[in-house]
Amino acid sequence: MESRRLVGILLLILSAFTGTIAFRLATPAIAFYTRDILQASMLSVSIVSMSFVLARAFSSVLGGFILERGKKLVYIGAMAMMGNALAVQLYPLTSTWVQVAGIKLLNGFLNGLSWPMAQFVIAVATPKEIRARVTAIYFFFGSIASLLGNYVYAYTIDLGLAKQMWISSAFFVLTGLIMVASYALLYGRITPRRKRTPDGERPSLDPRRVLIIASLMAVIVAFTSGEITYVYVSEALGMEKARTATLIGWAGFLAAMLSYFASWLADVRSERRMVLLTSLLAALSPLLAAVKTAPTVFLGIFLALFAFQSFRPVSRKILASYHRSSLAIGGVNGVQNLSTFLGGMLFGFAYSLGELHGILTFNLALLAFTPVSVALLWQSVKLKGGGE
Repeated sequence: MESRRLVGILLLILSAFTGTIAFRLATPAIAFYTRDILQASMLSVSIVSMSFVLARAFSSVLGGFILERGKKLVYIGAMAMMGNALAVQLYPLTSTWVQVAGIKLLNGFLNGLSWPMAQFVIAVATPKEIRARVTAIYFFFGSIASLLGNYVYAYTIDLGLAKQMWISSAFFVLTGLIMVASYALLYGRITPRRKRTPDGERPSLDPRRVLIIASLMAVIVAFTSGEITYVYVSEALGMEKARTATLIGWAGFLAAMLSYFASWLADVRSERRMVLLTSLLAALSPLLAAVKTAPTVFLGIFLALFAFQSFRPVSRKILASYHRSSLAIGGVNGVQNLSTFLGGMLFGFAYSLGELHGILTFNLALLAFTPVSVALLWQSVKLKGGGE
């Protein structure tokens, strides 16, 4: 790749790193603030967490439509990222979980505009033969930052929420500036919508089936999303907050590191096989995490994260070949976020069901995902190639 293109892609990868540090530092801080200081119920924590993904679901699709109006509008995503710096400053001013949820809605809307645009740009700017691997590296750097962000939270826990949010704000501003520089370098390669031609680039798998699988998978792995994960692990295993954050960070880091190999196989072998594999692992993950022992809980979280992080670059590679690629990638982000919202709310409502005691103790909220796991396996088996 020529130097301008390479530098632009590297800057976008860097933005995944800095932006995720900002987000991941804030997530456990807000989770424990809402649960411990504001005394919110687990359902309320779920609403706080899922309000973010609900807003992100709608703005992801909106971002795809906006980008189709003109590629110069890609800079809106960078501005939205910097807007997060102002939003997180509101959290220390809250006194109820409802106020926290309202700010989470704002954060989600801004993130829905910014991240899908970045994913679209890196997908279309990268040569098709290495697209899944480069996109996987983009997500992998986000996972490294997720691990470091959890460590930053653990080491700054005594500073208090207000000072932690200042650190988060600084990283959000930096991320927005990096995105601006990247989009300027890659501007000539940004093509949100192409003419549909018989000899044009076409998806290797049916995009509609990919969206269905993305939706079901996101419902299942919702228990690893946001504040509810930290609270569940801490309470289920009786683990202190700092240790919870660092171990969840390590699970995400290892999952992302291994997901690169799944992306490599998708590039050189079979995208369909990778979709089948990730669907199987995602389907098993809540069943394992439901068993209340440290090995099974963290194995379930690891499998969910590995499956989801392996599926993301493969799905973006497939959808980048669609003639309306910006809308397709914004759409899959929207579908996944809406499904994560539904999955998180299911977990929050079912959390009050308690546990099933026997030789092992099972969390019934996680067992409630079993029908969705079965549906995911059925849809992945039916997956076929065939363009649009």
